[in-house]
Amino acid sequence: MSRRLRVLCCISIFALLTTAGVRADQATWKKYMEQVRVLRQKGEYADAEKAALAAVAEAEKSGHQDADLPKSWNSLGALSYETGRYAEAEKQFHRSIELWEKLGGDEQLEAAQGVSNLAVLYLKTGRLKEAEPLFLRVLEMREKRPSKDHREVAESLNNLAELYRAQGRYPDAEPLYRRAITIWENAFGPEHPKTATGLNNLAALLNAEGRYAEAEQHLKRALAIGEKTLGPDHPRIAPTLNNLAELYFVQGRYGEAEPLYGRALASKEKALGPEHPDVATGLNNLAALYRARHQYPESEALLRRALAIREKTLGTNHAETASSLNNLADVYRLEKRFADAEPLYRRALAIKEKALGPEHPDVATSLNNVAQFLRLEGRVDDAATMYRRAIAIWEKSLGPEHPAVATGLNNLGQIYAAKHAYGEAESMTQRAIGIWEKALGPDHPELATPLKNLATVYHLQSRYAAAEPLYHRALGILEKNSGQIAETAEVMAALADLYRLQRRNSEAESLYERLIPIQEMLLGREHQEVAGSVNLLAELYRQDGLYDMAEPLYRRSLAILEKEQPMQGAALARSLKTFAAMLRHMKRKPEAVALEARAKAILQGQPPGQAFAASLVN
Repeated sequence: MSRRLRVLCCISIFALLTTAGVRADQATWKKYMEQVRVLRQKGEYADAEKAALAAVAEAEKSGHQDADLPKSWNSLGALSYETGRYAEAEKQFHRSIELWEKLGGDEQLEAAQGVSNLAVLYLKTGRLKEAEPLFLRVLEMREKRPSKDHREVAESLNNLAELYRAQGRYPDAEPLYRRAITIWENAFGPEHPKTATGLNNLAALLNAEGRYAEAEQHLKRALAIGEKTLGPDHPRIAPTLNNLAELYFVQGRYGEAEPLYGRALASKEKALGPEHPDVATGLNNLAALYRARHQYPESEALLRRALAIREKTLGTNHAETASSLNNLADVYRLEKRFADAEPLYRRALAIKEKALGPEHPDVATSLNNVAQFLRLEGRVDDAATMYRRAIAIWEKSLGPEHPAVATGLNNLGQIYAAKHAYGEAESMTQRAIGIWEKALGPDHPELATPLKNLATVYHLQSRYAAAEPLYHRALGILEKNSGQIAETAEVMAALADLYRLQRRNSEAESLYERLIPIQEMLLGREHQEVAGSVNLLAELYRQDGLYDMAEPLYRRSLAILEKEQPMQGAALARSLKTFAAMLRHMKRKPEAVALEARAKAILQGQPPGQAFAASLVN
């Protein structure tokens, strides 16, 4: 099974605004900069940019050699960044840094902020190797400053931790987050919103590591701080609401997640207006919940609204617009609307390649998603090409031991397994497992899928002794994580089949008896997969001579399969024959003859008689 990557939190770039007293001739410049702040907060980026350009012109007109001009350029860069014009943003950040450094003196502090903003840009655009020395440089500048502001040191620690999290360097990131939180607690107090921000970011890391109980504790504390200091409806607590909802979502605690997603969305709409990009993010998150519940029409409606907001506010070629296209394509894929899904996947990929560059890790994620779609359509060679390209990008941008690389290897291994190239499938899946174990630990929920996939490779080769412990390990991980019920059912079905093939009937029966209620809950009582499991359990009972237990199961599975005619014709005919064989053994020859005749008629393409179909549910 292919996996998608999810990022929970990000770094914000802030346009720098003066807080000191101003000269008389700075009044107009200050007015424009205040307009930038207000308009940017509202998401009115076009008008904010006009104000920023006016601030630049005013600063240039004054002729003073002071910080007004680099601050103006930095503000303009921040707006370019937020609207996806990264090349323009980089140009403005470089200009502001160069002038700040030329001015020297007290402006070095603001130069450090400019360097930090440039590093954030590099992080956003996947240039992680370029970002790291800049973040380290800013941290060093702030720590060495004679009258250092520990709060700014904390900001640098937090930003560097975010970089390490993006690189999958979770052990390196965690102590930095904790140092930042300690500084903020000492500087502002344990119940300050800044402390809550640090707790929120640390929780995002813990969530990625599968340390859900710890993450929940920090998020609840962060939420309590925000509600007490800012109020329950303040927009600044929306990220914490969202991340707590996300934590519940990945654990399958949908009932707890939904009201939190709803609160976060309502807060953003009230504070920012119904067409702000942050509202689109909230809509997207709630849509993901509906998608997980198979409420596809509701999910589609929210995703369409999110897409419209992003296209209007950020533009049709912004990376976030591409994310909306991809999410909408996912819903179409799940609804088997492949003709609608493919152009959206490909458009999303093209946008990300143009906006972020062809070597960005987000481009690799889009390649992975398109490849998954192609695999489902049976276009396995095209899918393999895209998986290979995604892996190469992730290895280059994030390093060969990043969990994203494991995602690609696992998915490509599935292609090889489908083509019966079991040696290649085994090698790639083993490497994926090794990466995940090193990065996330041996019991992380992400490991369940590659463990099951490797077990399947062995299973298909009748290497049952190698497959069984992997199935057991995957099942143990999944049963600890209540949110992965469908995945749990898949592993149970595979393990039951392994027992069945080895004639370990009692063990297989026990698993099928547990599996069928789960499948009924997930798929409904009349689903063909339920019919398949019911039929296999009936066959096991028949082999064990438990005819009274087998008969009602045979009848139930046959009644379901009859409704799926002609798609399930071959399976129906096989089941009729095995049921007939049992009835002959029970000396009920007339009934057996009728079933055998029905099987023959199906194989010859004849429709069932009404009386016969009704008899199956007796």
